[in-house]
Amino acid sequence: MDADLPYAVCMRLLVIEDDLETAAYLVKGLQESGYVAEHAATGPDGLKRAQASSYDALIVDRMLPGLDGLSLVRKLRAEGNGTPVLFLTALADVDDRVTGLQNGGDDYLAKPFAFAELLARIEAIVRRRSAPAGEMRLRVADLEMDRLTRNVTRAGQAVDLQAREFRLLEYLMLHAGQTLTRAMLLEQVWGYHFDPQTNVIDVHMSRLRSKIDKHSAQPLIHTVRGTGYCLRAPTP
Repeated sequence: MDADLPYAVCMRLLVIEDDLETAAYLVKGLQESGYVAEHAATGPDGLKRAQASSYDALIVDRMLPGLDGLSLVRKLRAEGNGTPVLFLTALADVDDRVTGLQNGGDDYLAKPFAFAELLARIEAIVRRRSAPAGEMRLRVADLEMDRLTRNVTRAGQAVDLQAREFRLLEYLMLHAGQTLTRAMLLEQVWGYHFDPQTNVIDVHMSRLRSKIDKHSAQPLIHTVRGTGYCLRAPTP
């Protein structure tokens, strides 16, 4: 096993890909890199496997027979399944990437791709979902997050968040009191290493604020004009 792939140890992955040649290439490469890799060739089969078993990450093609990749991931997220998802697809436009991420994906890799990059992205999305036990519960003022159960409350009231909203709030809470630039948010929450030239951050932040701060006299999420955003507790 490659010593440079610590996250491959005992990691179980599910490849949901209808192109058998691509799937065989992926499964073989993943297994040679130390992963336990399984394959599903259709959307319904992939959904059934993901629902029935525990995986460390899913590699999901956007275009699948029987059930497309976006619908598959939406169903899993609606059921509370937070398994990290890497969308792998020939749809490479920025709008397609944004759509994939907005529908519950953790990252997006366009075909053709370098296998080394795929491994790095899998490591990254799993690492983002892994945390020391002492950091499983986050709290800022009366806002609380359980990263294991993915439950969020404000003043004791449950807050219902979509997958991307949860990841955004998680990153804000992990860096409470710090100003986070748009570039940092794009890279750490959306996995972008480029500017997609969209208002995706502002849209998600607006939705998050409506759920976190709307019914409180003390807002926690603040805009730092010209820079980015900051989540901080009210000043005593």
